Amino acid sequence: MVAIPTETVYGLAGNALDEKAVAKIFAVKNRPTFDPLIVHTYSTDKIHEFVDEFPPKAQRLAEHFWAGAMTLLLPKKAIIPDLVTAGLPTVAVRIPKHPLALRLLESLSFPVAAPSANPFGYISPTTAQHVAAQLGDKIPYILDGGNCNVGIESTIIGFEDEKVIIYRLGGISVEAIEQVVGKVIVKSHSTSNPNAPGRLESHYAPKKPLYLDEEILEKFTPEEIGVLSFSEYLPCIPQANQCILSLRKDYLEAAQNLFSMMRKLDAMPVKVIFAKLLPEESLGRAINDRLRRASVK
Repeated sequence: MVAIPTETVYGLAGNALDEKAVAKIFAVKNRPTFDPLIVHTYSTDKIHEFVDEFPPKAQRLAEHFWAGAMTLLLPKKAIIPDLVTAGLPTVAVRIPKHPLALRLLESLSFPVAAPSANPFGYISPTTAQHVAAQLGDKIPYILDGGNCNVGIESTIIGFEDEKVIIYRLGGISVEAIEQVVGKVIVKSHSTSNPNAPGRLESHYAPKKPLYLDEEILEKFTPEEIGVLSFSEYLPCIPQANQCILSLRKDYLEAAQNLFSMMRKLDAMPVKVIFAKLLPEESLGRAINDRLRRASVK
């Protein structure tokens, strides 16, 4: 088991064909086994070894977005253990776009299961330092590939009766996907019984309570509040307590900064975090999805 960099977030990787290795991933993360994992490899040809069917629209998406921040849900072959898929008939597969991860995968005779390299439910890691701070004493190796250049998890796509379904918003926007396969259906709502990775109701959360409702600004003093916003400071809160995702309103930059700034706010001497949602367009949708899952229920 090793922590590896990808373009999205750092993953905790183990042999996807070895149930003992997969069980260790769940144990180290304290992740419930009903939450399926994503299988990573280095080529579409290799993915054909693990799946029974590759629909035409899936092939078009693979040709356009792999290697990259897209995961496909496809019918699995028996070679993939049920533990990886939480007993579901589909397996989540992707090819990461990171040179170090690809070199590692090309050197292996097996694919790897690789959920985010962090304790279950906490903010995903986007640097090797984040991994070391959270899991460093539980894993033997961390491959340092620098900062993740997408910064949020992959978009997860499945197929139902010729329809393209987005089950998790992520590093590739809805607009970009629709340019390739036409209109898609978004079913990224949270669930306690997920049929794809990363769909649990509470996820990506800091230790401090995170709120999306502006009413929280009236319940604490300005010094007790940390703020996470897209591009503008709030005049009522000290600037030292605020993190701006992108002053130039760049969604990719905002995604790159999201998890590291959530960690920064979590480490500040504040009592609560107020996060202001982004416009519901481009990667703003995926960022808002993470903020909603991280918010207090």
